Amino acid sequence: MSVNPQDLKRPIAITMGDPAGVGPEVLLQAMTDSGPDSALDAGIPWILVGADWALQNAAATLGRSLPPLQRISAADQAQAGWNLLDLGLAKPRDFRYGEVQADCGELAVRAVEWAATGCLSGELAAMVTAPINKEAIHAAGYVDDIGHQEILARLAGVSQTATMLMTPGLRVVHLSTHKSLAQAVRFVTKDEVLGKLHLIHTTLSQWGLSNPRIAVAALNPHGGEGGLLGREEIEELAPAVDLAQQAGIQAVGPLPADSVFNRAIAGEFDVVLALYHDQGHIAIKVHNFHESTTATLGIPMVRTSVDHGTAFDIAGQGVADATGMRAAMAAAQAIVSSNLGDLG
Repeated sequence: MSVNPQDLKRPIAITMGDPAGVGPEVLLQAMTDSGPDSALDAGIPWILVGADWALQNAAATLGRSLPPLQRISAADQAQAGWNLLDLGLAKPRDFRYGEVQADCGELAVRAVEWAATGCLSGELAAMVTAPINKEAIHAAGYVDDIGHQEILARLAGVSQTATMLMTPGLRVVHLSTHKSLAQAVRFVTKDEVLGKLHLIHTTLSQWGLSNPRIAVAALNPHGGEGGLLGREEIEELAPAVDLAQQAGIQAVGPLPADSVFNRAIAGEFDVVLALYHDQGHIAIKVHNFHESTTATLGIPMVRTSVDHGTAFDIAGQGVADATGMRAAMAAAQAIVSSNLGDLG
């Protein structure tokens, strides 16, 4: 989708995620540690979407007071600074941090649906998401939704999406994400790779990275060793890269996965296309986990997110790191203003 700097005058929604996890906690830290007037534009209306009780829990956990909040019932009521849209779902009687609860899964999905609907209608400029729990949303009855990307694709009515992980110095787009390794290998086809290269080129160009340099990672060790260790590089990846180049896309590869990420960090490429979930996630998280964020490509809206889960093991203890939440908020702001390149 195209973005316009004027979109920054519209609100950006932040969904609180599963309240049994660290989402509300890192959100409150991000709000009170920096506020919307340091790296974040003070003129943006930020809408927190979820439940007041979840924020109150986070405040008690952190021993902090909530900042001033404008309580609203619709996006067009939002004012510059912090706004709260409470979805009206009551706190579960048996609420417990760090446990799968259907009510918490319901609240998490409802928040995502509200924000996504507002983005699709044009009321919101973008959305930022705190983590949800897959077991909790399934317990709430959303059995066809594996995570955020599937929920957003369902609401937007699109079939091709991609996850881009970002951390200072490295961006990685995934050919596939939530698939077993055996399924992911079967997904490595010329058509799938070519489609993702077009998607990356178009979306990142719209977001401020003009004619991005895209490296395609190899699937097999050492790039397949001329077919000795697998033929996907010869039969699927190289033909896709060649067709992309013919279409004017700056794509190269396939390049051995044990070196392509270091080459990108050194500045040779703007983004790497990884071929399965862990191939890309490990590179990002080893390079700089705390500042890593994600963005979804292929949907007609801007959505960024923290690059960590609900962290049930530490939820409610006040020890979660909010660096990723602040980075996700800054990324949404940068994309909306077509300045993705400024994120490094």
